[in-house]
Amino acid sequence: MRTIVFFAAAMAALPFTSVHARAEGTWCANYVKGSTNCGFYSFEQCMANLSGIGGSCVRNPASPVSTESRRRPQR
Repeated sequence: MRTIVFFAAAMAALPFTSVHARAEGTWCANYVKGSTNCGFYSFEQCMANLSGIGGSCVRNPASPVSTESRRRPQR
């Protein structure tokens, strides 16, 4: 009985945790079924993840690295 009460209390407290998943990689994998994973730091890492399951790799538009690389150097 104590186990059930403890489990219920733990499940009730779960929404109050403040842990947020962050994917700040430079590359995003767009899977065939429509989901996206932006946790890759190189194009090769992204392509290796997609190997055999299909999809495409694109630059993460929210990554600060991708916006810096698009800027033209000032002369």
